[in-house]
Amino acid sequence: MASQRRVFQQFINLSKRRPRTKLALQLSASAAVASMPIMYWSHNARKERAEREHEVATRIRIPSVQTIDDLMVEKCQPGDVILFDRRSECCAAGFSAALGCLLGKTILCDEEDGTRSVERGSYEHCGVVVPGLSDAQGAQHDSSNLCLLEATSGNGIVCRPLLTRLEMSRSRSVMLLPLSCPGEHRQQDVITGLEDESELSEKTKFLKKTMNDELIKFRDKWLTDSQSQGYENQHSYLSIMGAFLYLTNLYPTFPIPVSPSAWLVVSALQECGAAMKLNEKQAQQTRVEDFTRDGRFFEKNSVRLRPGWKFLSPVAMRETSVS
Repeated sequence: MASQRRVFQQFINLSKRRPRTKLALQLSASAAVASMPIMYWSHNARKERAEREHEVATRIRIPSVQTIDDLMVEKCQPGDVILFDRRSECCAAGFSAALGCLLGKTILCDEEDGTRSVERGSYEHCGVVVPGLSDAQGAQHDSSNLCLLEATSGNGIVCRPLLTRLEMSRSRSVMLLPLSCPGEHRQQDVITGLEDESELSEKTKFLKKTMNDELIKFRDKWLTDSQSQGYENQHSYLSIMGAFLYLTNLYPTFPIPVSPSAWLVVSALQECGAAMKLNEKQAQQTRVEDFTRDGRFFEKNSVRLRPGWKFLSPVAMRETSVS
């Protein structure tokens, strides 16, 4: 005990003789105190995410009984875009991920001005529906094989089963933007069920098959690139930098995407032939909010599709809160 007191006294005397040491200790103590709430929040967010994963993994599935999420997945097709109004406080990938989400909502999301196709929500994250990884016969026509391709902070660019992604989501709102190709009559079909393939013309069937094949190539390429380049360590910082560059109006100068998730989705739509590719920076300068405006009527702040392609009226897949 006496030796501990002597060490402590020597430490105090040293800090008095060296002002820089004292200042460093004070700054370290201040940083430690300030980081405690962040550490507590991060621990709770990770714990809640783990509990959610366990709940979804152990959920009892009753045959022939569909949940609302099952019914929603049946309305989806490859090429559809899903928008998320996420809760920044629920980001379990760390402080930088939560900060990127919060800045995206604050800087990149517009107030309701009557030009959006959705009534409410601050959508700062999105993903594109792609064919699943199963190669079984008939899997391409099975809605349970659909996946969502998206850019994330924790795992990089990932391709997860669409049903699992919806069940895991804790977003305030999840909105589906159905993509319709030329010759496809899908407006009523989104409400009642999938369109009968036999009613499609040969040209429309060819377009849909080509789109599916290109989405599969795009999915495999970006999953491979994400792993090889360690994208999971870059997403949060790209989101933060993109938001600040948009705020300062410097985003046209730097080759950094304003919204990494929107950049991935627009690139996928361009590769499959649905979206126009006006210039090299078009995908990089797109925000998630731009998907909520019809490119046929708005040249700016919208996603421009090729002639004959269009997004149908948004379908609310989940609205757990409006606050």
